[in-house]
Amino acid sequence: MLRVAVVGCVASVAGAQQAAPAITLQVRDYLTLPSAEKLDPTTQQQGEISRVNFLREEPGPDRGRVFLSNLNGPLYILDKKTKELTTYLDFNGRDGRKGIFHRLNFATGYQSGLITVQFDPDYRHNGKFYTIHMEDPKVTASAVPDNASVPRLNVTGYETTAPVRTSGPAERECVLIEWTDTNTADKTFQGTAREVLRIPYLGHIHPMGDITFDPTARKGSPEWHVMYVSSGDGGSGETLKPITRNNPQRLDTMVGKILRIIPDLSEHTKTSKVSPNGRYRIPDDNPFVNTAGAYGEIWAYGLRNPHRLTWYVDPHGKKPYLIVNVIGLATWETVDIIHKGANYGYSEREGNEHLKANNRTEALPADDRIPVRIGDEPGTEMVKPTYPVLLYPHKDGGGDAISSGFVYEGKIAALKDKFLFGDITTGRIWWADIHEMIAADDGNPATMATMHPVQIEYTDPQGKTETYPNLAPIVTAAYHARGGVAPYMPGYGTPVGKGRADIRLVMDNAQNIYIISKSDGMLRTVTGVTAK
Repeated sequence: MLRVAVVGCVASVAGAQQAAPAITLQVRDYLTLPSAEKLDPTTQQQGEISRVNFLREEPGPDRGRVFLSNLNGPLYILDKKTKELTTYLDFNGRDGRKGIFHRLNFATGYQSGLITVQFDPDYRHNGKFYTIHMEDPKVTASAVPDNASVPRLNVTGYETTAPVRTSGPAERECVLIEWTDTNTADKTFQGTAREVLRIPYLGHIHPMGDITFDPTARKGSPEWHVMYVSSGDGGSGETLKPITRNNPQRLDTMVGKILRIIPDLSEHTKTSKVSPNGRYRIPDDNPFVNTAGAYGEIWAYGLRNPHRLTWYVDPHGKKPYLIVNVIGLATWETVDIIHKGANYGYSEREGNEHLKANNRTEALPADDRIPVRIGDEPGTEMVKPTYPVLLYPHKDGGGDAISSGFVYEGKIAALKDKFLFGDITTGRIWWADIHEMIAADDGNPATMATMHPVQIEYTDPQGKTETYPNLAPIVTAAYHARGGVAPYMPGYGTPVGKGRADIRLVMDNAQNIYIISKSDGMLRTVTGVTAK
């Protein structure tokens, strides 16, 4: 019988298994990332040394080119052979800067600015890719891209879209843009841009976070060019006013959701409808397309901050599983397997507990159902929430902000079929067996897969090797080495107090594993694994 990590809150996943191996990742520095703009260098809250937030390798035959998004605005190309970093596009045209968006909001300490980049499945033929960035609608400058610094960006005919309807005041807007590069071999952009969708958010936390496509889809299949977009709740689900607190539950808002759309208007014309803004299509098989008052774009709902999406494809049945890492509020960090039309509970649930109106959790009610909401008042239809397959608490041994994760399917046998993920704040890394996670997706809120801690064997630039329980000591040392003036790293977290490692786990196309840490501005790579 497998035992779970959080005693008293979850039950075990049934099934016999050999003792789980103790895994250690061998880690080395790979690249020093560009320093971030310091808003106030005299204070501890000076922000991260670098704000590079994500890494994505372009698809197709290996060119050795990786794209890195910097929350401050730059989108870089990294040449893996030379480790040369080139600015491909700079989104930051705020307050006289030379970039292309004059309304860019890039407040330090938050997931704002240039948030992510994703390539079209047919990128090598059509040159299309997609980005998400955050804007401040109160800025009076034009929202149309300024191509003064990118003269080969053709903005003729570019039109913004109206923000979709949401409940409550909107402080920020997130914008999904489709880019078409006419020369994908070049290091600077040349081509056109098209705004696809603009969503308003209550604040500058929990925005649109990630974009993905089904990796099993092929030309001519129903899923080809069908895009999944994670949309956070903008901080609304923790507010005390019902008009905003219920946003993640309301089907007449796009916040706190997973959206499913077709950005290419020429695709699936017989099985979808054009969106109200005319920029994308809504699949006919989305779960709420025929629900009066609901957004047809919604695929799943009831999520706080579903900031990273990843896939696991069952090698036998070729079934794709969409997995999301969700940052919690006060008690639990979670991993969910996403299902069509499912309600993941927030802001009525957190983890596998009831979330009360004061943002504290308690045991689930005897009648574990939530009313379907369209509008301010709850409806008469009731649904049972779908619960996580992994969770950990905001306590010692846990963390308070789940990082990105993925299922490893590369050449390292010890990591095969393991879901590797971390905690942003503490720098801890864990693994879980993907088959246990799928088995835990059984409708029982008490069933969870087992989390196993990962050790870090780090070799520093001087050749000294030590083993650590997490990345925090490594990041702290590099933070000071790069000029961090405070006695501890920027930010804070519930278990660690002052200072946060601020890590992200990412992979390239060859399943090479990298770790980004914003607090010290470093990109590290996993060079080997030991399992005992």
